[in-house]
Amino acid sequence: MDAPRLSRHLPLVALLLPALLMVGLLFVYPLLFSLAYAFRDEAQGGWHLGNFTKAFALYGADVSLTVGVTLLSTALVGLFAVAVAGYLTLGENPRAVAVLRWIYRWPMFIPFVVAAQLMRTFLAKSGMLNNALMSLGLLEPLNAMSLLDWRGVVVTFVWKQLPFAALLISGAMAAMDRSLIESARGLGAGRLRILVEIVLPQVSATVWVSLILSFVTMLSALSVPMMIIAGSPTMITVDMAWRVNSYGDYGVANALGFVSFAMSGAAAWFYLRQGVREGGQPK
Repeated sequence: MDAPRLSRHLPLVALLLPALLMVGLLFVYPLLFSLAYAFRDEAQGGWHLGNFTKAFALYGADVSLTVGVTLLSTALVGLFAVAVAGYLTLGENPRAVAVLRWIYRWPMFIPFVVAAQLMRTFLAKSGMLNNALMSLGLLEPLNAMSLLDWRGVVVTFVWKQLPFAALLISGAMAAMDRSLIESARGLGAGRLRILVEIVLPQVSATVWVSLILSFVTMLSALSVPMMIIAGSPTMITVDMAWRVNSYGDYGVANALGFVSFAMSGAAAWFYLRQGVREGGQPK
């Protein structure tokens, strides 16, 4: 880059430099340090896979539970978010659309720790859900059961992340050219067929963005599994905190963090692969 062009870009570089330094010092460096020391044995020295062997021996079931719960929650978030956004876009009852638009965003402003405490009250054996079902005569007291296990984590994740995904998807749907929708309606297509065959293909990129961001957010949540799952197996974020706080075992914690990062990286790779494939298609 020649000197005149460099001088023109100096103000931009000066504006970006503090942000880049903060990201590098507070995120990139700790991340690389943690990933590298997942292969380090601090007691004996050297680099090997001992931390991963110990992590999977102790927490293999937790890794499987984490993958299953996060994937199931992400799938349910996508399904319900598309349904909510589709009704907001295609709904024919203005009052129902207005009420739904007003209500569905509430969980977005509730922190994960508060959402977990709310669900502990709602999903417990003597909680609000079972009491409501018993008062309606739909459940016998002896048949009441607690949902404070992996099912409660899924319910909490879906309830918490649904507004975020629905907001992104509904915004993309609202920005569409409605002429195709009106043409399909004129030809007699129903709302479900319009949503699946016309609307969703045009907002698929936004749907993937919302799902990837929701997946990563749920994968990194600590308060929800810690407060809802009382026993084992649990999610690996709880295991990481336990290894550090109870044993000072940063090696196994870093190994579990590496596994978590690999899951996030796989999700990001899948999204980028889809983006490249769609970008290479002729318009």
